[in-house]
Amino acid sequence: MQRSLRHKAIIHAVGGRREVLVADLVGLTGASAVTIRRDLAELESHGALSRTHGGARQAFKRGSPLPFSSRLDDDQEIKTALAEVAAGLVDDHESVIVDNGTTCLEVARCLAGRPITALALSLHAAAALASRPGPYVTVPGGPVETDSLAMTASGIEAVRDMRVDVAVLGACSASATHGLTSTTFEDAALKRAVIKASSRTVLVAGAAKLSRSSTFRFGRPEDLTHLVTTRDAPDDLLSLFADLGVSIHLC
Repeated sequence: MQRSLRHKAIIHAVGGRREVLVADLVGLTGASAVTIRRDLAELESHGALSRTHGGARQAFKRGSPLPFSSRLDDDQEIKTALAEVAAGLVDDHESVIVDNGTTCLEVARCLAGRPITALALSLHAAAALASRPGPYVTVPGGPVETDSLAMTASGIEAVRDMRVDVAVLGACSASATHGLTSTTFEDAALKRAVIKASSRTVLVAGAAKLSRSSTFRFGRPEDLTHLVTTRDAPDDLLSLFADLGVSIHLC
């Protein structure tokens, strides 16, 4: 079983139960006990669960994302397709802010080699953008988060000093009725600053995120100029965004 799928299966098994044993997770995933223990240690380090003497128990806040490293290879083909469309909405010689997150990392990879000025809000995205000659890449100064390599706190100050042509945002949840939301206060504050600093705002999100809601709101649907999503998104949800003047792009 792929590592990201195995992590999801473990978190799902632990959720709502007092304790799940290593032997149960071995049977569930087909992985060895050594691999499961390594998975439990990694997931615990990100707050996704708590290890016990013989397994793990729930310690997972509602709406919290999986660790970046666990999400990185998840739905890779879909992320690449979304990223190619989003990158196409950025013109040469424009300035752009690239959000943190795994889908925005794919956008950064697609923008590599382009003559643009970019502020990357994670070191993952910065490395991808700077991997080929072409972009002028900057990053905020300040603390870097473990695993995601995001620069959330320092990113807010950096963004406030900018005015860019386009921002490429990811989102934990993007509901046309409940608004654009994130799982953390800090990330929501950063995204609000990004929206204010940008002439155009492109949200890149798979269809599943259009029917979710997280805790911290960072914007309204009408704050977006473009929504890039997948073709399986329900027509009624897309119509709500379109009615608010958001340009819809499907892949």
